[in-house]
Amino acid sequence: MYFKTDHVLTLLGALLCFLSCKPTSQTLVERVSEEVFSPDTVFQNQNRPSAELIREKEMALQNYKNSATRSFDLLHTELRLAFDYGRQAVLGDALLTLTPYFYPQNVLVLDAKDFEIHKTVLKNEEQEIQLPFTYDQKEMTLFLPHEIGKEDTLQIEISYTAFPENGASETSAAISDSKGLYFINPDSTDSAKPVQIWTQGETEFTSKWYPTIDHPNERQTHDFYLRVPDGYTSLSNGRLLSSEKHENGYRTDHWRMDLPHAPYLSALVVGEFAVIEADTVAGVPLRYFVEPEFEEGAKKVFAHSAEMMRFFSDILDIPFPWQKYDQVVVRDFVSGAMENTTLSIFMEGLQLNEREALDSEWDYIIAHELFHQWFGNYVTTESWANLTLNEGFADYSEYLWMEHKEGRDQADMHHFNALEQYLDEADEKQEPLIRYFYEDSEDMFDSHTYAKGGRVLHMLRRYLGDDVFFQALHNYLKENAFGSVEIHQLRLAFEKVSGMDLNWFFNQWFFNPGHPELAVSWDFSQKDNILLTVEQVQDLSERPLYKIPFTVSVYKEGERIEKDFMLDKASQQFALENGIGTEWVVFDEHHTLLAEKVHQRGKEFLEKQFFTSHSGLARVEALDSLTSLYEGEAMIERAVEKALNDSFAVVRELALQRMLRMADNREFISQWETKILDIVENDSNNAVRSVALEVLAGFDSEKYQSLFYRMVNDSSYQVSGAALVAMMELEGEAERKKEIFERFRAEENIRVLAPLADYLTQTAQVEEATWMDEKLELLSGESLYYFIGYYGDYYASVEGAPDSEAIYRLGELGREHPLNYVRLAAFQSLFGFIDEEGVIELAKSLFTSEKDEMVRRYQEYYLEPYLDEE
Repeated sequence: MYFKTDHVLTLLGALLCFLSCKPTSQTLVERVSEEVFSPDTVFQNQNRPSAELIREKEMALQNYKNSATRSFDLLHTELRLAFDYGRQAVLGDALLTLTPYFYPQNVLVLDAKDFEIHKTVLKNEEQEIQLPFTYDQKEMTLFLPHEIGKEDTLQIEISYTAFPENGASETSAAISDSKGLYFINPDSTDSAKPVQIWTQGETEFTSKWYPTIDHPNERQTHDFYLRVPDGYTSLSNGRLLSSEKHENGYRTDHWRMDLPHAPYLSALVVGEFAVIEADTVAGVPLRYFVEPEFEEGAKKVFAHSAEMMRFFSDILDIPFPWQKYDQVVVRDFVSGAMENTTLSIFMEGLQLNEREALDSEWDYIIAHELFHQWFGNYVTTESWANLTLNEGFADYSEYLWMEHKEGRDQADMHHFNALEQYLDEADEKQEPLIRYFYEDSEDMFDSHTYAKGGRVLHMLRRYLGDDVFFQALHNYLKENAFGSVEIHQLRLAFEKVSGMDLNWFFNQWFFNPGHPELAVSWDFSQKDNILLTVEQVQDLSERPLYKIPFTVSVYKEGERIEKDFMLDKASQQFALENGIGTEWVVFDEHHTLLAEKVHQRGKEFLEKQFFTSHSGLARVEALDSLTSLYEGEAMIERAVEKALNDSFAVVRELALQRMLRMADNREFISQWETKILDIVENDSNNAVRSVALEVLAGFDSEKYQSLFYRMVNDSSYQVSGAALVAMMELEGEAERKKEIFERFRAEENIRVLAPLADYLTQTAQVEEATWMDEKLELLSGESLYYFIGYYGDYYASVEGAPDSEAIYRLGELGREHPLNYVRLAAFQSLFGFIDEEGVIELAKSLFTSEKDEMVRRYQEYYLEPYLDEE
């Protein structure tokens, strides 16, 4: 470090003054040495830091995760790829065009994980120069023949074979593997699964299949030449320029990405797909790709994509910034979805047949990946420490879309669930949103980055208002287009539009961990001027004292009035000045605040909240409390009557779920039989209809047997599944149950398979073991996860069923399945056989080989009694 000149002069003056007070028997050097630099004198009035504190500070400096230094600027990559399915290898030839970023360079370091390097050449117009290099299976260090300046451009050609299977590991809760490129069923041995190749490059796994500078603050264009079997579709970023067929049954597809983006957003997919050509939005082609048998379902699942694209373009006032937009569903994806530029890849849960798609609720994830095309791709976080600039915005897009398409009630419910998700995680850890001290970049993929990030943006929007919020986002995107950003650029964009200093907001929400804990109480003694007291009760030794804008809703003479306040003290009282005729008041009615809140509320308050509030979320909250705390009181009947007719489906569904608790109260339920029947037949929401069927089954299953029998044929699997459960739980009716099983035995939907599997278990049908095995082989993803429990119950309880084979299958799933939650389900199911010989040893071996820490924690919990025995 250095000091400014005037600071140096000040220090010299102080030194001379100090020396003038000393005896002159020593030389100046001796005096300076003894007096100025002696710890006894310099630090005599200071507390020396302990060795432990020094080590802690030094460790913090070492653990700081800075943005990647840009020694070179990667301009363009030309990539020629072929795929060796047998070895699960990538045969590649890469031509990289680069220039020094600023300083002259004589060494180039590239990310390249688990490669065999065959050739490294510096190319120019006159000759090719072989480049010496070193390689540690993670990075290539190439030694240039001379120093290269920033005015120079060089081209490096690298021939290689990449082995994505080598060195792979579990990564994070969001991304369960690190292969970068995945061969699915490459030897075609699994008849229930197609042959596919797909990539997943986030965070820094693109370098598992081609050499690059694999950091989010890098930008490149590229040409990819993909050699694939002629019967397969290939997909990649940008536009398909040409397809050249070869005589050996292969062809080469040329994909060009002529707009710069980060390497982790590079992608390719190869497989057999049906393509659905959707609308063109402002000249941008929009397509969906699924396996052929799911083509009709995809038209429903992705039906709103074009409307989403128009909506996001309008609110941001920036058209979709890329050449085209493809959405493809693949098998065994290691995340929910990935927003590769122009090519989003989704997990197979979105692959539904036409009937299943009637209950599709995947709009939120489709919106999430689409919004990334602006926030994350067009403008990208410069480092993983700032990841919430990608993921927080994508998370909040789910709210924006739901608010637009389904109304504020549904959006608020989604928002509240995300808030609860963050608060659950906050019980285990509390981190700043902007984190420079993470251990691994994958640690950033958590509910802080996603759910908390989205909630913070929601608060900022409500505080500033829509006009400022969306104008600032527009400016932020335009000013940083095709570039990388950190959090301060977002703050400055909001400050420029609003005219406000927002450091206080960004400091407390982005740079500090945790959240406020608020105690809220009311004084109604002056009915025309109600007093509200809000206290911040979080531990102020570890958390900030927050500055919190909030609203109070005043319901008065049939109208709702919203009053704005600012909390900036540890305890503060606010006079509402609400006036006469006030019926009810509520703090933070829409749960905008990211906070834990303790309210002073009794039955009368909750009753008014339920019967008065305009907010569906507030009505859900009040009904939940009323029916939990005051069951049996006369007021509950009025609440149920209103709830069953509520405009918000979640309120209707909650009322019916509460009725399930009261199924034995025939007098209470009988009042609503006609209404519940009407809901089963006519409600617009299939989830509500299915719960209504459950209520009737619990109330009088025999009476409604014919209804259940008819409803098993409903077009909605949610409704059909509920009716099947009701039918299969009837006393007797063996012949009809057998007939229903035979009618639906070929089904593949988990909502139907679950009650059928339970029926086989309850009736101990050992002869249907093959059916159970076939369904286990058939299912995948979440459906497989749910079915494993039924599968384990069947083999553990049905006498004569070949449980040794079932144990083997569960063991294989627990060890080999790519999805961590499937491995965990298989592990848990083994405990139904825990007394069988060798099962505890199998469970222990699964625990030993498991690499996912989340799974291991659950496994350890189950194994704890048996580990203690050792």
